[in-house]
Amino acid sequence: MKKLLLETSFSKIYMIVMIIITLLILGGYFSYAMFTVSKEKGNAISIVTGNLEYKLTVDGEDSNKLTVESNSSKEFIITLSNPNNIKARFNFYYVGSIPTNVEAGYILDCETNNLPEAKGVILEKINTAGSSNTYKIMVENESNQNITIELGVNVGLDYNDLSLPDNGHLFNEYVDIPNAPELDDNMIAVSYDGTNWVKASNDNSDNNWYNYEELKWANAITVSEGTRDTYKNASIGTPISMDDIETMWVWIPRYSYTIGSTDGTNYYGKKGCYLESAPTQALPGEIDIRFINTNIKDRGSAKYITTTGSREYYTPDAFTFGDEELRGIWVGKFETSSSNPDANYGGGNTTALDPMVKPSVISWRQVSTGNIFNVVLKMNDEGNRYGFSDSTDTHMMKNSEWAVVSYLSQSKYGKLGNTNFTGANKEVYANKSNTYITGCSSGKPGDNSTDYGCQYQYNVDINGTGASTTGNIYGIYDMSGGSWEYMMANYNDMLGNSGFTSMPESKYYDKYTSNDVSNACNGNECISHALSETASWYDDNHTMADENTIWLLRGGAFEYGTKMGLFSFGRSTYGFGGPAINDTFRIIIAINN
Repeated sequence: MKKLLLETSFSKIYMIVMIIITLLILGGYFSYAMFTVSKEKGNAISIVTGNLEYKLTVDGEDSNKLTVESNSSKEFIITLSNPNNIKARFNFYYVGSIPTNVEAGYILDCETNNLPEAKGVILEKINTAGSSNTYKIMVENESNQNITIELGVNVGLDYNDLSLPDNGHLFNEYVDIPNAPELDDNMIAVSYDGTNWVKASNDNSDNNWYNYEELKWANAITVSEGTRDTYKNASIGTPISMDDIETMWVWIPRYSYTIGSTDGTNYYGKKGCYLESAPTQALPGEIDIRFINTNIKDRGSAKYITTTGSREYYTPDAFTFGDEELRGIWVGKFETSSSNPDANYGGGNTTALDPMVKPSVISWRQVSTGNIFNVVLKMNDEGNRYGFSDSTDTHMMKNSEWAVVSYLSQSKYGKLGNTNFTGANKEVYANKSNTYITGCSSGKPGDNSTDYGCQYQYNVDINGTGASTTGNIYGIYDMSGGSWEYMMANYNDMLGNSGFTSMPESKYYDKYTSNDVSNACNGNECISHALSETASWYDDNHTMADENTIWLLRGGAFEYGTKMGLFSFGRSTYGFGGPAINDTFRIIIAINN
C-alpha cells in the first residue's frame, strides 16, 4: 500500500512539473528549451535541460578556444553570460587531451582588474537571469608545440546535479579541496557558538565544523576520561565545558605553495586582494596555496614572478612523515601546559607530568628538549589519559611543521585573508603575558613597549582573536610571543644539554647542516621550512642555530618586541637544548593510515 501511494505521489508531481514546464515554454521563459525527466532521486524528481542558452566569449570575441604558442604562457579573459529568464548553473571544462607539460586553466585572482575569483578547477556558478560572470584564466604551455584548448560548457537548472560529459577533462589534477580532518577514535570535532565550544558533526554537514574558504579551520578536542562517553554520545551542538577539555587541536590540510615576487628579486609574496600596497619585507603579501591529495607531491622551486603568472608549487616537507604521505597534521592550538600548571615554571624539567593544550593556563617551561620529546611521545602509550589509539603519532613539533602553519596563515585562508584586519594588523598579534599565560593577546603585533600582561583573552573578537593564525577563534595561538618554543630541529645531530643520548628516528626531527639559511639543508636551501624564504618578514628575528647553540626556537618570548612573530626564529643560547625559563613547546599529531 505504501509503495502504491508513493508511486501515485510521484505521478502527481510529474504531472504538475510537466504542466509548469509547458506553461513556461509557452510563456517564453526559456530559449531552446527541451526537457527530459531524470529518474527519481530521493523524494524529488530532477529536471535536466536539453539545451539552455548561454553566451561564451574569449578576450571579447565569440569563441570557445584558447590558443597558446609553444613555451609560453597566456592569460585569457572568459565571460559567460546567461540571457535566460531563470537561474542556471554552468560548468567549464576542456575538450580532448593536451600535452602533459601544459597546465591549463588555473584561475587568477583579483590582483588585477578586480575580476571575481572562481574557486576550483571547474568554474561553477549560479547566475541570475541576464547576468554574466568574468574570469581570468592562465594557461602555461611548456611543451614544444602550439596548443589550442577548446572550452565546453555544461548547463542546467540550479538544482540539478551537473557532471562533465565523457569527453570533458578537468583543467588540471588539483581539485583544491582541503582533505577532511582525520579524527582518532576519542577526538571530538568542535565549533564555537559565540560563547562555548560545542560538539560539531564530524561529517561537516552544512560546513558547521570547518570551512577554509571562510577561514574556519577545523578544531578538535579530547576530554577527561570521566566525561568522554558523555560527550561522545551527546547530540550535535552540546556545549563542552573548558574544565573537561584536556587538549585542543587545529587541522592543517595537506597543500602545495609558492611565493611570488613583484620584481623578480625579492620574494615577499603577491599583493593579491589583501594588501593596499606592494609587498615588502616589513609587510609581506600573499603566499599562494592549493590543497592537494596524498597522490600529489610537487617539487617546483616554490617561487614565481607575479607578472608572468608562472607558478612553481612545492609540497612542504612537513606532510611527509618518514615513508608516509600525510593528508594533514593536527597542531596544538596553544603552547603546551602541564597537568600541574601551578608547578614551578608550569611544569619544570620532568616527565612525570602529562601535557595539556588549552587557553588561560601557564605554559610548561624549564624543560629539556629530551624530556619534551619523551613526554610527548608517550601521549599515545597504551592506557593514556587522552584516549589516543596506536593510530596516532604524537610528537614534538618540528620546524618544518611550524612552517606549514605560518604559510597557511599568510595565505587567503589565514589571517592575511581576514578582511577585519588591514595594513600592519595583518601580522598575527603578540602574546605579551609576562606570566606566560596561553592564548593571550596584546591586541596588536609585537612592539617595543613594556606594556606586559594578558590584555585580551583568546576569545575576545578582533583584539583577542587577532593573535590567532586566522584572525578568528578557529586559528592557532601563541605563535608570536608568549614563550619561545623549542623545535625538534637540530644542528648536525649535536646533543648539547638536551638529555638525549642519541638523536631519534629521522622522521621526528629536522636536521640542519649550516648556520647559513641559504644552504642549511645539506648545502641547499631549506624549501618549506620558513627560514630563508621568509627571513625578516614583518621584521621578525632570523638567527639560525649553529655549533654553539644547536637547537632552533620559534616565535619569540613576550618581551622580544618587534622581533617576535610568526616568522621569527632563534637559537637556544640558554642551555643548548637544556631547561630554560622562557622556552616551551608545541605538540603535533600525525594520524597513521
